[in-house]
Amino acid sequence: MRTVDAAGLGIGDEQPPRIMGVLNVSKESPYDPSVFDDPGEAAAYVDEELIDEGADIVDVGLESANKRFEVLSADEELERLDTAVETLESVSGEAVFSIETRYHEVAEAALDRGYDMVNDICGFADPEMPRVCAEHDVAVGKMASPPDLTRPGAVEDVDDIYDALGRNGFTDKTIIDPAFGGWSEEKTLEDDRETFRRLREFRGLGYPILVSINRKNFLREVAGRSTEAALPVSLAATSMAVERGAHVIRTHDVAETRDAALIGKEFARRRVREAGDVSVEELDVTTPREAERHLDRVGVDDVAGSDATDAASVSGDAVVRVFEFDGLSDADIGALAAAATDADVTVVSGAGDADGGRSVLVFGTSRALSELDVGGGRSDALDGALATVGSAVR
Repeated sequence: MRTVDAAGLGIGDEQPPRIMGVLNVSKESPYDPSVFDDPGEAAAYVDEELIDEGADIVDVGLESANKRFEVLSADEELERLDTAVETLESVSGEAVFSIETRYHEVAEAALDRGYDMVNDICGFADPEMPRVCAEHDVAVGKMASPPDLTRPGAVEDVDDIYDALGRNGFTDKTIIDPAFGGWSEEKTLEDDRETFRRLREFRGLGYPILVSINRKNFLREVAGRSTEAALPVSLAATSMAVERGAHVIRTHDVAETRDAALIGKEFARRRVREAGDVSVEELDVTTPREAERHLDRVGVDDVAGSDATDAASVSGDAVVRVFEFDGLSDADIGALAAAATDADVTVVSGAGDADGGRSVLVFGTSRALSELDVGGGRSDALDGALATVGSAVR
């Protein structure tokens, strides 16, 4: 995983989690506490509510990206840029200033006038955006989106997010954003939850990850909370996101989110280890699909080619799973142990309890477990147990 330098701020596995506070100079924005059209008032908000509370990055939005509103043109965004620049010039605290836009013209104008970073909500749908960011040598957030400037974040299938992030390539200082939120009518709350479950998968791209999950609907629905009451669910998800490998958290609740992110970082696995001149990173792989992403990133031919069996074998051997069975008969346990020898699966059973029941632990790679075949004559109980395991490891 590369570390990105954002105007001197390191973003990556070996760095603290970074907090991106939000300022809007767009009257359309739905979150009133962060909306300002007076540069002096905006600067005071940035100093007191964002930087003083722990924001490392201040993300300034010129328009609301909400799909309910009409999309502003580049010229219309540029008309609002003066307020954003005057705000930056009036801030007394230190932070990295990011401009949120979809247009390379706006990004270039903001960078020329003092901004440090770009947050591209359309994921390089403007093909000139990566050139502008590379020429200015700045960090750029790239949100998963279709190749359409009018539809930020509107990727309709979770399986397409990974490919959308790769569309039009990367700069050396790209930070990827899997686009949580209701960016299209087709995208459901369960889609967002599935994306969150698969967050580690995006580490396979090799770039730092930005998540914007603050008070989002897919979290609020779980606890049945309104936007105003949704801070606790946002903080719980923040810790989980950082533990799963996110590096930047975009939020309106800076102080609280900072603390939650630090807890996530404290209990995350240690991924990078010192080994002299050799770089050693323990990859955060918990499923065969996550393994496939890393295999593809490093260019393993078997995975990139057409031999699906080889691809499944390579990724399926990357993860060891452990299951416990309770309620099997002695005959089922014997059949399972015999079959395990041929499948490179380990089966161990306990001594049994007072009622005669024995717990059985089954260890194996995802591939080996999916291929475990006890053969004919097994009971319905064992058949059901193996079907459950096979479904879980796919």
